[in-house]
Amino acid sequence: MENSALDMCVCLCTDLFFSPVTKSQITRLHSRFTILDKGKTGNLRREDFMQIPELSINPLGDRIVQAFFSEALDDMINLRQFIRVLSKFQRTKENEEDNKLNSREEKLKFAFRMYDTDNDKKISRGELLVVLNMLVGSNTPEEQLASIADRTIIEADMDGDRMISFEEFCTSLERTDVEEKMSIRFPH
Repeated sequence: MENSALDMCVCLCTDLFFSPVTKSQITRLHSRFTILDKGKTGNLRREDFMQIPELSINPLGDRIVQAFFSEALDDMINLRQFIRVLSKFQRTKENEEDNKLNSREEKLKFAFRMYDTDNDKKISRGELLVVLNMLVGSNTPEEQLASIADRTIIEADMDGDRMISFEEFCTSLERTDVEEKMSIRFPH
C-alpha cells in the first residue's frame, strides 16, 4: 500500500476505532483483506470469508459471516466495511467515553444478531434451538436442547411474549464481561 493511501487508512481506522491505530496494524488488516480478495476486485464476498479455516470449521461461521454483510447493499464489502466490523472487536478502553463502534452495546448487538436468525429483532425458542444445534450438533439430545431453550426464554423474557428482545438480552448479560469476551487483540 503506498504511503499516502496508508496514511489515509490510518486516519480512517483511528476514527473507526476511536483510539490510535498504528500503520503496522493497518498494513496487516489491509494485507489480510487483500489475501481474502481472491478476485482482486477490492471487495470481499461471502465465499471469500468461508476460505478462512477458523470460520469454515466454526459452527457459527455462517452467522459470523452474515454479520459482516448486514450493512452491505450488494453482497460485497470493501476495506472500510471490513474494518468497521472488525472494530467491534477492538478492546474498549475504560477512559473512553465516545467509543461507539466497539462499545458494550455494539458488541451485544453483534451477539444478538447471531441468535436472531430471521432478523425480526426478537429471539424465539426456535431460533435458540437452531443456534444450539449449530453449536453442539448431534452431541446433545433434542430434549435437552429444548429444555435449555425453554429455560433461557423463561429466565430472559420479562414481558411474557415468550421471545427475547434486545433489551431483555442485554439485561440477561448484565453481569457478563462482554467487553473482554468479545475483544480480540490487534497486534502492533
